[in-house]
Amino acid sequence: MTHSPALAAPVTPVIVTGGASGIGLASAEALAAVGRPVALWDINTDAAQAAAEQIASHHGVAAIGVAADLRLPDAIAPALAATRAAVGAPGALVHAAGIVDTASLDGLTVESWDNGMAIHLRSFALITQAIQADLAAQPGSAIVAIASINATLGNAMNPIYTAAKGGMLALVRSLADRLARDGIRVNSVSPGQILTPMMRPAVEALPQGFFEKRILLERLGDPMEVGRVVRFLLSDEASYITASEIVVDGGNISSQRG
Repeated sequence: MTHSPALAAPVTPVIVTGGASGIGLASAEALAAVGRPVALWDINTDAAQAAAEQIASHHGVAAIGVAADLRLPDAIAPALAATRAAVGAPGALVHAAGIVDTASLDGLTVESWDNGMAIHLRSFALITQAIQADLAAQPGSAIVAIASINATLGNAMNPIYTAAKGGMLALVRSLADRLARDGIRVNSVSPGQILTPMMRPAVEALPQGFFEKRILLERLGDPMEVGRVVRFLLSDEASYITASEIVVDGGNISSQRG
């Protein structure tokens, strides 16, 4: 097995929320490929554990799947304890956990609002708070939050998701300001239309080419195309990048193309 020498990456463990599928899993795979141990936190425990076993087998790194329902603040401490026991103190965080609402304003409820904000925003702040000392103790520590182009473009179908991702961009800048003194970088990645399990139902429900006609590269993205950007931001190659957003959307334009 060979690790990429181009990405001067720390070898400290990485917590990846939402790590059982989609962009979270792709990020974990990309990080494991350069020798970083990973802890896959996910509400789907079986899928997280299966993915961790596959990563450990394929890449030869320590990996664990951890049960974590991030709607619940009390889920963080046991997940972190399991992570430390299995792979060591974390030196990075990828916050990719998320849910998407599709009922627009008409279907918004208190419960759906609270769940969306808890998973995307509250858990991000609380996990960061819980691992702050771990990150500060290890040179090269960094955090990446998975936001969305919806944070700036807006989307009528998912106001909760859109609002939460917009809040995430602001929270990233706030955390970057606070954690810079500890040597911890904090950035966000805003994907466009990436073919993930979350995205697939929309792709299958809409006419063929619906999204592609608004993308300059005329195709949907692959989760690994986001995972590699996450890996870059957690590497020493990105040592002077913090409080920033990288958009990975194939050149998405908000207006219809002819």
